[in-house]
Parts: sequence; structure tokens; C-alpha cells
Amino acid sequence: MRRDATYEHSLTGRHVPERRDAGADAGADADDAPAMSAARRVLAEVFGFAAFRPGQEAAIEAVLAGRNVLAVMPTGSGKSLCFQVPALIREGLTVVVSPLVALMQDQVAALRLVGVAADGIHSGNGRAENVAAWRRAASGATRLLYMAPERLMTERMLAALSRLPVALFAIDEAHCISQWGPSFRPEYGDLRELRERFPGVPIAALTATADEVTRADVAEKLFGGDVESFVLGFDRPNIALAVETKREWKRQLRSFVARHEGASGIVYCLSRKRTEEAAELLAAAGVRALPYHAGMDKEVREEHQNVFMTEPGVVIVATIAFGMGIDKADVRYVFHTDLPGSVEAYYQEIGRAGRDGARAEAHMLYGLADIRMRRRFIEDEDAGEERKRREHKRLDALLGYCEAPACRRVTLLAYFGEGIAPCGNCDVCLDPSGRTDGTEDALKVLSAALRTGERFGAAHLVDLLRGTETEKITRFGHQRLPTFGAGAERGKNAWRSIIRQMIATGFLRLDMTGYGSIAVTDRGRALLRGEGEFRYREDTLIDGPPPPRGRRERHATLPEPALDDGDATMLAALKALRLDLAKERGVPAYVVFPDRTLVDMVRRRPQSEAEFAEVNGVGAAKLKQFAAPFLAAINDLPANRQT
Repeated sequence: MRRDATYEHSLTGRHVPERRDAGADAGADADDAPAMSAARRVLAEVFGFAAFRPGQEAAIEAVLAGRNVLAVMPTGSGKSLCFQVPALIREGLTVVVSPLVALMQDQVAALRLVGVAADGIHSGNGRAENVAAWRRAASGATRLLYMAPERLMTERMLAALSRLPVALFAIDEAHCISQWGPSFRPEYGDLRELRERFPGVPIAALTATADEVTRADVAEKLFGGDVESFVLGFDRPNIALAVETKREWKRQLRSFVARHEGASGIVYCLSRKRTEEAAELLAAAGVRALPYHAGMDKEVREEHQNVFMTEPGVVIVATIAFGMGIDKADVRYVFHTDLPGSVEAYYQEIGRAGRDGARAEAHMLYGLADIRMRRRFIEDEDAGEERKRREHKRLDALLGYCEAPACRRVTLLAYFGEGIAPCGNCDVCLDPSGRTDGTEDALKVLSAALRTGERFGAAHLVDLLRGTETEKITRFGHQRLPTFGAGAERGKNAWRSIIRQMIATGFLRLDMTGYGSIAVTDRGRALLRGEGEFRYREDTLIDGPPPPRGRRERHATLPEPALDDGDATMLAALKALRLDLAKERGVPAYVVFPDRTLVDMVRRRPQSEAEFAEVNGVGAAKLKQFAAPFLAAINDLPANRQT
């Protein structure tokens, strides 16, 4: 593709402030620019989409202008197009850094299906395959080359790439760069060398989950501050949020899935053993439930994934090995049998539900054993004490979400630096009963934090309140403070829960980057002046008894299916065809077409190639490959919808 002179911009050297929901403003300025005209043409002709999604256009415009970009976009928002579209416009090779072999394989397969010359060099290939892929890249035949950071950041590979016309580096799952992130991967840290080894080559970093601290760390480490950041809103209002104290997880899981009979769902479990056990439990109850974890044969995993993607009403029971790159539109729920690893992990996992915009549910179980296990995982990690402290604070943030006494969505989004009004679509909003006036307890915590100089973490404050003369308490003379022993009637876990809930509701602030010290916010100071009140959820105080049985549960019902019987019959036939075509090509079913494309086919019922080309997600290459079989399948079914 010929490169227009407009694309010859180099790095500006200026730091551009972070923007939120920036899709409209930057894109509007570029409406008539040749670069963005080319981008919209590529979007339509190659990928088959009529318009960019929110946030994409602004990020693409910045990359095409030669600027570094950090894009934080929720799961399912189309982050990959932010570098794939520029890769097809800028002259030269785009190198994509990705953390997982399976993810690289799927993205390469998806790009090849739309006619894009893409390759991967990774451990999933044999040596001959990797050599052939490199030769294609070196000859200029490849537009996008996928590699893991370990392979890219070798002296030999960097030297070889320096002899090629590299146009762009794209860093997927960029939060792995940050020492503050929950998925820190030291090999990603070496990527900071790219801006020195390849001056003038823009870098696009993308992630679905990064809080403000992580974003700032990535911006500094990878870009030296020279980056334009785009942060799309994190809210997914169609997903109802709920957390339930874990008591009998098998009964709780069975009960939840039974209320969603016939719906597709994902059940996440902490271990492979729990995954197999949960899948067997649901299968025994008549649910089409399939396990998925890294210990299974690759062929079995792929078969289970294809069944889940293709057939209605299938529940996949998985470890975190499942999900990256999956784009199934009609997942109606995500259920966690165990506490996830972090707020970021939880957010990414629940983001696989409700991508069609219809109502979905995220339901989590958690209990004291989960907390102990997660603490042990952190302590057993081969990491320094500073990192372990940070991971404990991240776990505290997740527990604060679990124990939120006010709107759960407000707490979740506040973690990512986004403020909203109470959502009316979480268990706390739907059933605010069960909250207790804890103002007196909150005043004790606030007093303890202030009297100790706002320099200590939750563990020290709990010891102070309970009157425990630890070495640290004695060293600082805190046993002489009026608040020493003021909360001796409560256990440690109860006080920890109260402190987490005070952080979640904005009375206290936790320093995530340092030693986890707790400070009093303006709202907390107002409470000390007698303004307002603090209410907490007593059922989350683990030291206390569970709430009485028989408490009324409120569950909003799912909407009526969007497709009538005739539509559903056609969709099932198209999914079956998609699976056959995917097996012929050795790719996952969703790589052929995502669910939303099949749904658009059902609604449009194209009768010709020209009409098939109008389907959302059908570009030129897929039109050529798939129009005939899909048109035949559509025409083989009754032309009129059943009623």
C-alpha cells in the first residue's frame, strides 16, 4: 500500500495529557486528513466494519501521526485494531509483542483470514517454521510479526530488526511492564530499550486493565513520559454485579446456574482440580458444562472452546487459562467459585460477559479460606518484600470491593480512577438492607490513623485498636495513645473488614505505591466533625456469624431472547457451518466470524454477495472465502421467519 506524505510525521517530543473517551474529539479534527481517510478505508475493506468504536479513531490518528500511544480499553472494545489498522497504512514492518503463544496464533490466523500478511515467531512453531517466518519478514512480505518479549529483546533479534524498515512496535497486555501491575513480567521491562534502539519508531502499548498508578508507571518506563494516553471508560453497566459469602460452594454454584437455565456462561475456578469438580457437578445436574485448563490436552481444550463458541447454552468451567482473545457475544454470566487474584483480573474476567449489550451477571463467592490462600500465594512468590507488600495491598483493594457497603460498581470503578453515581444494578443497590451503623467504629479507626501520623498500614492500626502490644507498637510508644485497646471487643478480621470498607467508601485512602500507609480523606475528617455517617456490611465481618438463612434474595430476570425461533434456528445453522469451516482451516471458530457477525447475518438475511458484503465484520478477503457457503446456508432455510 502506498504511503501518503501525511504519514511522515515523527515523534513530537511533547507529553500529551491523558484523555478519557477521546474517540470523538481527536477523530473529528482528522476527519478530512488523508491518513484517517485511509484508516476508514482499511477498516471497511479489510476488516468489514463501517465505523470505529469509541476510542479507536483517536488512538489510530495519533499512531499514524507518529506519536507514542498508551491505550487502556476494556476487554472486547477492539484494542487490536488500534495497531492493526496503522500497520496496514504505515510503510514497513509492525512488530507486535504478545505474552501468550495461543494468543499470537489466534491473532495471526485471524489476520490471515482477512487477507493480511501476518506471522509469528514463537515456541509454538518448529525451527523451520520460525526461520521461514523471519525470511518473509526480512523480504518485506510480512506486515505484522508477532513475538514474545523474551524472543524480541535478544541482541541478535534487535540487531536483525535494525536492518529492516520497522514502522511500529505494538505492545499487547502492556500492564505486564509495570512493577505496580498485578501481572508484572520482568521480561516486559526490557522493552524500555526499544525507544533508544529504534528512535523515531512509534510505540503503541495496549491493555484492558491498568489503574492510575500502573498507567503512570508504564508511561514512564516504556516511553520516558513521551506518550499520548487514551483511557476509555471502564463501566459496563449491563453487567449486574454481586458478591456472596462462600458457605457451600457446590450448592451456591448449582443454584445460580439453575436460575440461568439454557444460557451460556463461564465459571472460573482457582485450581484445575476445582475446575474438573465443578464441571462434573454441573453435568450431573443436566447442564452442558465443559472443563478447560492448561493441564488438558491441547486438542481437547480446543474442542471444548469450539463447542462453547458454537453451541447455545454451553457453560465453560475454567481456570484463568481461558478467555484471552475469546469474543463470544452472548455470555450471560461469569461466576467465580473462588476469589480472583486482583481487581484487574476480576474486571478482565467479568468483561467476557454481555458483549452483545444485553443484561449479564457477574457473581462471585469469597470466604476466609480464599483470603488465606491468596495471602499464601503472595508470600510464596519468588519476589522481594516490597513487591509482596504491594500485592497484599492489591488484594486488600479486591476485598474492599467484595465487602463494599455502598454501590459495588462505584467501588470497582473508583479503583481505576473513574467516578460514577450509584448504579442500581448491583446486589448492594438492589438490596441495601443488612447495613449497620458503624460510625462509632469508624471514628475509632480515624482517630487511630491521625494519632499515629497517617504513616502506618491496616495491620498496625488493628493491633492498636485491639490493644496488642507488638514490638512496633511499643517502639513507637503507641500503647500510650487513647485509642490503644479501644476496639478490643472485635477480632482482627472484623477490624480489617471495617477498614477495607472505609477505604472503599472514601473515608480512608490507601497508599498503593509505598508501604500501604492509610491516610484520612476529607470525607473522613468531615465524619470526625460529626458530619455524615458510616454504614458497613456486617455479613462481611468474618469473625461474626453468617447472616440468618432465609434472607430474601433479589435477582433481576434476564431479558427475553433477542432472536425469535426462526432467527435462532438460522443462527444455530450458521454457527455449525462456522465450526466446520474453522476445523478445515485449523483455527478456533471465532476467528472465522465472531458471534456478532453471525447475528448481523441473521438480521440482514443477505441474498447476494453484494448484500453479504454489507454484513458487519465481512471484509474483502472474507467475502471472497465465505460468501458462497454462508449464502447457501441462509438460502437453504425458510425465507420467512417462523412465528
